Amino acid sequence: MTALNRVPSLMARAGTASALTLAAVGGSIAVPGLATDASAATLATKALQVAASKKGAPYAWGATGPRRFDCSGLTLYSFKKAGKTLPRTAAQQYNKTRHISAGSRRAGDLVFFHSGSSVYHVGIYAGQGKIWHAPRTGDVVRLQKIWTSSVWYGRVN
Repeated sequence: MTALNRVPSLMARAGTASALTLAAVGGSIAVPGLATDASAATLATKALQVAASKKGAPYAWGATGPRRFDCSGLTLYSFKKAGKTLPRTAAQQYNKTRHISAGSRRAGDLVFFHSGSSVYHVGIYAGQGKIWHAPRTGDVVRLQKIWTSSVWYGRVN
């Protein structure tokens, strides 16, 4: 049995919760030929972990951390800690990502909220239709279900 063939059986034996735990702690399963995707996944996983670690940090307009954040400040900070520099605003970040479909989204991708062609908010996709984000004044960094279909997705490379 090849390593690639063992992955589904290992995942079945380990269970979904274990797979999610593996992903949450930055574990990975090596699959030959996917080195580029694996390095992008590692970056995204690290950024997602950083964002989650900021749970409860207060929102502050224009703040980029480490104790207070606005939406794009949280994504900027999270990816910087993971080793990738992003531009400052949500719109600038959208322009610097590889745009992907909703069906291609993965944990760690950026979720851009838009009205028409204007991006007004960004968060980090956590899976299961949820994002880590810094919502608004008076709120804190938190995990929340995506509340609208007016979103675009971007992958940081």
